Amino acid sequence: MHPELSDHSILAAPGASSPAVITLFLCGDVMTGRGIDQVLPHPCAPEIYESVMRNAAGYVQLAEEVNGPIPRPVDYPYIWGDSLEVLAKLQPDLRIINLETSVTTSNDFWPGKGINYRMHPDNIGCLTAARIDCCTLANNHVLDWGHDGLVETLEVLQQAAIASAGAGLDQQEAQTPASLIVPGKGRLLVFAGGAGTSGVPADWAAGLARPGVNVLPDFNGQTMWRIKTAVSAVREPGDVMLFSIHWGDNWGYHIPAAERRLAHQLIDEAGVDVVYGHSSHHVKGIEVYRDRLILYGCGDFLNDYEGISGYEQFRGDLSLMYFPAFDASSGRLMRLDMVPMQIRRFQTVRAGMSDSEWLAATLNREGKQFGTRVESAGDGMLSLRWD
Repeated sequence: MHPELSDHSILAAPGASSPAVITLFLCGDVMTGRGIDQVLPHPCAPEIYESVMRNAAGYVQLAEEVNGPIPRPVDYPYIWGDSLEVLAKLQPDLRIINLETSVTTSNDFWPGKGINYRMHPDNIGCLTAARIDCCTLANNHVLDWGHDGLVETLEVLQQAAIASAGAGLDQQEAQTPASLIVPGKGRLLVFAGGAGTSGVPADWAAGLARPGVNVLPDFNGQTMWRIKTAVSAVREPGDVMLFSIHWGDNWGYHIPAAERRLAHQLIDEAGVDVVYGHSSHHVKGIEVYRDRLILYGCGDFLNDYEGISGYEQFRGDLSLMYFPAFDASSGRLMRLDMVPMQIRRFQTVRAGMSDSEWLAATLNREGKQFGTRVESAGDGMLSLRWD
């Protein structure tokens, strides 16, 4: 074990899968701030600094106008809804999310950004309720409440025994992966980077003595060299490598050539086994490249956007629980099962049949260019097939 990984390490509970297989739970962006924070037991002060909304409670009202009353306060498991039952049934070895909010009481909102998400640190129970093992933080909201807000976020996650990746007290820490041990199976290293194409400000980049994010300024050779150097410094034989990347526009299914090229380079040159992409507010196509999984966009898994109109054709209320399984010795993708979900009243619920069929049709349409498709696996689940 490398000593530089110790601050990010966490021991995972044994899973129910074969000793030769590591199974993960991945999902789209998890945003537990703003309106969601207001219905949790310990909300932050509701003042926000947006042009269209000055009080976070306004997002609660919008959601209730669309889908009905939300109890206040909710208990911590509430926001996960039906997904807790799915997790209990499938028992993945590790549970990893992209946490798209600060966890802080800081009032030092980032000026001029326009949208600022935060959750009160005393509400961290909403993450431990789902037994989250690791939060990736390289995204465009983790510094919404300043450097002090990021520092507090890191402290709160560490105190809750939740590993993190993609942000840190300095550049070295922001680039250091989380090390997740699965007893009897091996180690998963989780790297995370945030791209400017998803709205991560360049001045959020961690410095030699400045807290910040592992910002990927572009997708050129210098960025790839930096990633390869970070990976090679810590990789050991038998490690499975995951690279979480926040990239691209909020809306639209098109996969830019630069994103696909970077995903392939991460696999070919850096030895990454799964590219965990997010930022889009809806699910995007899936690729399997050289037996390695590329999720170009996982959608939003949890947010307070109910009642906000626009882009309805993309069905941003629908999402997927992704359960990839990897050969523990080689990192090769063995299978990918998915469970369709929907956001309603600030919690995730199982999607209905017609919504599940819509998601399947979307994945099939967008996966055609990659040679991937999905099939029903029973009990409302979908399984990926690839050429």
